Amino acid sequence: NCAAIPKELLESELFGFEKGAFTGAVERKLGKFEQANGGTIFLDEIGDMPLDLQAKILRVLQEKEVTRTGGNQSLTVDTRIVAATNQNLEERVRQKEFREDLYYRLNVVPIDLVPLRERSEDIPLLVEYFLTKSCSEMEIPVKQCTQEALRLLTDYSWPGNVRELENTIKRAVILSSDPMLTAGDFSGLRRSSTTASRSEELSLEGLVEMKLRSSLDNLDKMETGDLYGLVLKEIERPLIRFVLEKTRGNQVKAADILGINRNTLRKKIQDLDIDVKKDL
Repeated sequence: NCAAIPKELLESELFGFEKGAFTGAVERKLGKFEQANGGTIFLDEIGDMPLDLQAKILRVLQEKEVTRTGGNQSLTVDTRIVAATNQNLEERVRQKEFREDLYYRLNVVPIDLVPLRERSEDIPLLVEYFLTKSCSEMEIPVKQCTQEALRLLTDYSWPGNVRELENTIKRAVILSSDPMLTAGDFSGLRRSSTTASRSEELSLEGLVEMKLRSSLDNLDKMETGDLYGLVLKEIERPLIRFVLEKTRGNQVKAADILGINRNTLRKKIQDLDIDVKKDL
């Protein structure tokens, strides 16, 4: 887990170290890449990896070589890398927080795991699995959920995805003394669902208005300026970028969808500083 290990330790954990490389290095230690030679290494939360360490990961991918901390000998490794992140790496590349060359090296067979709220049909199976797991860990008979409780769990939006679901099930198992979990055992979800559904019921206009109200609370204290132009620019940029993404950069098709002239679209791309090749 690249986010859980301190930056100072992550390098030696991945590449190993030689005896005497630093205080406490009383013997040689093989890194994860050497240990996984001929197999697969899973780098979780790679989006949080420091930039200087990203360069060394790139070397492993390109040269298939590693050098232990404190060593001067290059070691050949044949290791397949599987990486995961909950961050938008394309956005981090644009912000210069993730190496572009490493991103394209890793992005060979991407698998986008959609949020749990978009695959609600998986929730009953996951609930059953986590109930069995939690009860097994506590060494108690396996509990079940009533249909009402299962409907509540299925309808909830789960912003924390599977981890949130697992913790919710575990908490209910711990706090309830009954073999059957009811909707009352998940009362916290009922309040959250009400708030979430209120936002989901809003139209696009309603969502924009809600965002404007929260962003412009101190409007009466603002000086005169081009507020209209600023807000319009903030809306236009993501709209045009989204349409260009969906049309794979085809500006003629994008202009038709937007209902504007192609020359107008080209000018807006320049004015709004939208780098078509970089963004798509």
